[in-house]
Amino acid sequence: MEKKEIKGISGSTLKIIAIVTMFIDHVAAAILARVMLVNGVGELDGTDMEATMLWLSDNGTVYWTYTVMRAIGRIAFPIFCFLLIEGFEHTRSRAKYALRLGVFALISEVPFDLAFHSEVLEFGYQNVFFTLFIGLLAMMAYHYIEERQNWNKGTRMLLGILVIVLGMGAAQMLGTDYAAMGVLTIMVLFVCRKSKQLQIVAGAVCVVFFLQEFWALLAFIPIAFYNGKRGWNAKYVFYLFYPVHLLLLYLICWGMGISAIPAI
Repeated sequence: MEKKEIKGISGSTLKIIAIVTMFIDHVAAAILARVMLVNGVGELDGTDMEATMLWLSDNGTVYWTYTVMRAIGRIAFPIFCFLLIEGFEHTRSRAKYALRLGVFALISEVPFDLAFHSEVLEFGYQNVFFTLFIGLLAMMAYHYIEERQNWNKGTRMLLGILVIVLGMGAAQMLGTDYAAMGVLTIMVLFVCRKSKQLQIVAGAVCVVFFLQEFWALLAFIPIAFYNGKRGWNAKYVFYLFYPVHLLLLYLICWGMGISAIPAI
């Protein structure tokens, strides 16, 4: 008897969608943003409409390409949050999972700072691995509290809220990508993980009202079609792709002679 194929999108396919949309976003942020700054967009503040319209007439293609690519890039983060929760639920060792995220957060920081800040180390804004790492630690603490069924329900609820607040505070203090609202989005998706419909609705509310990124709503289309299957083993694809592609983008900017200009 043939095994019935489960329709939908696997975890590895979701990961590819997130990686591709993230790459598109980073090309725009690291390269096109610098191209626009070199061409004078940084000198326009919107008050001189004649100068603004003149610049757009000369560089409109670059500007609109940049805008569309950044919009596409908003799709990546909610998918990575969702996959983080799936990883938490299915990993054999949550401690090793957290260790991997923490190690690659540190490894990725120099390429991240070079790509976007033109500095070897810049401590004001940290890469998204730190956000995911803090979110994972918060999930581990929250889950531990959830399992203490012998504890008072009110106590568990208050401790759960405290964990979320502490995670948000840590992300905000470290200045991670998406900061406190990023960790809050992760935790909302985690708390709602037992109902796919509720998770999608709650996630949509988060990206619109907390992250304030309308285009991120598109991320929940592929998430809705997730079939619960892992797909091909791509455990280290994102871990390695993240720092490598950031370093590559910096080298491209260096080759173009625009690497000295901070992109953000």
